[in-house]
Amino acid sequence: MSSSTVGSPGTPRRYAHSLWLLSGRDLRVRYATSFLGYIWSVLDPLVMSAIYWFVFTQVFQRSVGEDPYIVFLIVALLPWVWFNASVGDFTHAFRKDARLVKSTAIPRSIWINRIVLSKGIEFLFSLPVLVLFAVFSGATVSWGLLWFPVAIIMQVVLLVGLGLLVAPLCVLYSDLERTTGLVLRALFYASPIIYSFRDLPEPFHTIGAFNPLAGIFTLYRVGFFPDLWDPVPVLVSALMCLGILALGMWTFRGLEATVLKEL
Repeated sequence: MSSSTVGSPGTPRRYAHSLWLLSGRDLRVRYATSFLGYIWSVLDPLVMSAIYWFVFTQVFQRSVGEDPYIVFLIVALLPWVWFNASVGDFTHAFRKDARLVKSTAIPRSIWINRIVLSKGIEFLFSLPVLVLFAVFSGATVSWGLLWFPVAIIMQVVLLVGLGLLVAPLCVLYSDLERTTGLVLRALFYASPIIYSFRDLPEPFHTIGAFNPLAGIFTLYRVGFFPDLWDPVPVLVSALMCLGILALGMWTFRGLEATVLKEL
């Protein structure tokens, strides 16, 4: 970031404008080269939901989750796709546009935030699918739906913090890109997606509270399944999201100059 931009009038506006342009570019490129376009935003979570619904309702006797189970799955799988796709893109956020990253005068954090924003927009575009399944499956809606925007905000904070950690470290240590993929694969099953946080037995119930996605997914679901409300994972998740953001900002500031030399 050049010194001329620090503290100058209009900098936040220029940053927001640049962020919107970069995020819009990502979305245009994604959909312009795809025949199915928008359908791909929802196809992955829908296929995963259908598979798990079939396995746990038609093949095996399900002992976890809530009814209607398809809504229970979709309401967590949609934000999971946002999380998974964002963290995956963080691993090559700087190398993908190395020339622009080195030459631009705007803060380099924009290359993380544009991923969070573009994937977040795709998540919002996929919400009508959740609404349709909730209506046709007869799911009830409660006051807890007011927590849905809070879950989105918490997920944004978590993703920005993780991006500020993962992106620079992957430039310095290329093996972390594959390691991140393995961690995400394990995190899927360690997170309350095909089951709820309440279904976890001890000691996994206590350990699982320290997964920031546990509280976030609880907030996403509580509008449809109010019995799942649990303030413990929500509070722990909120604190962890803020802690990861603070750690990410501190790490990013310390590594930014080194990353620019490596690119």
